[in-house]
Amino acid sequence: MAPKHPLVGQPAPALELPCIPEGDLYRLPIGEKPIALFFFPQANTTGCTKEACAFRDAQTSNITFKRHPDLDVVGISSDSTAKQQSFADQYKLPYRIISDAEESARKAYKVDKAFMGLVPGRATFFIDAKGIIRGVCTKNIDFSAHTKFVEEMLILVEKEDK
Repeated sequence: MAPKHPLVGQPAPALELPCIPEGDLYRLPIGEKPIALFFFPQANTTGCTKEACAFRDAQTSNITFKRHPDLDVVGISSDSTAKQQSFADQYKLPYRIISDAEESARKAYKVDKAFMGLVPGRATFFIDAKGIIRGVCTKNIDFSAHTKFVEEMLILVEKEDK
């Protein structure tokens, strides 16, 4: 069993970074609504494209995601906003993608490198409506695990709210 991420149960680190649509700044955490913040290594690579499209598809076809239209799905990588805009346009990604060129978000969220430190790691954080990190998925190869993780977190929050 993987060790618990050190930020689980803690307030999400506050950030303000450029995102697409280009020119916008994204402030994290927003509060008032849940956030699925997924860090991915690089736009237009096979695994990252599969993951990004899985989040896109979940928003329109996954019943649990559809029950939570307030869920803010946000992707984040060190790519430029221009590259991210092209990526989002090509795959019709309906959510924000943050540019973390200086990797300040990656450091604040303690996202480790993968594959012997050769590439940026993949991690998805579920941040609740109060701005608390409730869970983290750090599977680097199982791309579909990240949307499944968010679905499980949404179900957990539903049960707690009853």
